[in-house]
Amino acid sequence: MTLPGKAFLALWHDIEPASQTEYMEWHTREHMPERLSIPGFLVGKRLIGHERERYRYGTVYTGENVDVFRSPAYLERLNNPTEWSGRVQPTFRNFLRVACNRLASAGTGDGGAMATIRLTMAEGDHSALEAGAQGLCDALLKVTGAACTHVGAARSEVSDIRTRETDMRPGMTEKGFDALVLIEGSGKPELEASLPEFHDVIAHCGLGLSDPQTIVYNLAYTLTAADMAAAG
Repeated sequence: MTLPGKAFLALWHDIEPASQTEYMEWHTREHMPERLSIPGFLVGKRLIGHERERYRYGTVYTGENVDVFRSPAYLERLNNPTEWSGRVQPTFRNFLRVACNRLASAGTGDGGAMATIRLTMAEGDHSALEAGAQGLCDALLKVTGAACTHVGAARSEVSDIRTRETDMRPGMTEKGFDALVLIEGSGKPELEASLPEFHDVIAHCGLGLSDPQTIVYNLAYTLTAADMAAAG
């Protein structure tokens, strides 16, 4: 499966401890099915780092293109949250949500874990990243433990639109980023063991990427638009 489409929407956050079980139930039973029923949404992956005190949860949605993440159908959902969403959204903490153009990918299939690496760029110049993204993906894929690799360029102006859902959550004050590398792998220990090499590949790729903010997550749940269509 990897991550189909030309864009992805990446999220990191925490949940108040007393609401974590409800969050997981809501996300599996209502929220992801709702999102994957929106035209243009293709795949959703929920990520979890049980041991983490910050950014315990992550989600990656893929879309046909980046405009899916500001489409009228998506904004209609964001501005008309369900009752259950109204209970869960205020329990979010440390929320970061950024849409990205997917510039390149390498590898096939799905990994059992994912590393998210948020990066800054010299003067935010995306042209070099666009030219070198495939080479970076190919180089990262050669590292032990990697199964699929993806590189995206942040499009914060797409995901910064205010809606009723954003108003229900505490304000987003987390540091943004310019580029995002996603690495799917055999498992969390395998990816963690290879982090120094992943970081070395990024540091020496010649694309001006720096300040890696890296988290390795277990894959908690995956849903696709095809699953939704098959379910009727």
